[in-house]
Amino acid sequence: MKAPFIAGLILIGGGIFLIVRPPHYSSERRVLKFGGLSASVRQERALPGWVGGTVLGAGLVLLSVGLLKR
Repeated sequence: MKAPFIAGLILIGGGIFLIVRPPHYSSERRVLKFGGLSASVRQERALPGWVGGTVLGAGLVLLSVGLLKR
């Protein structure tokens, strides 16, 4: 098997995983600063769905390139 074909399969699997079950990350923002006093907010955010779609699309392109070179 060629490298683009294998990379395409891996990216397709990763893209499907990101679409079905997106990972979460923490985002911290400072909302108030007054002299020595400061307050911040921490939010849990999910990875946007377009990231998984982009990875899936790149995997499909690599898979097709790998199949055409055979």
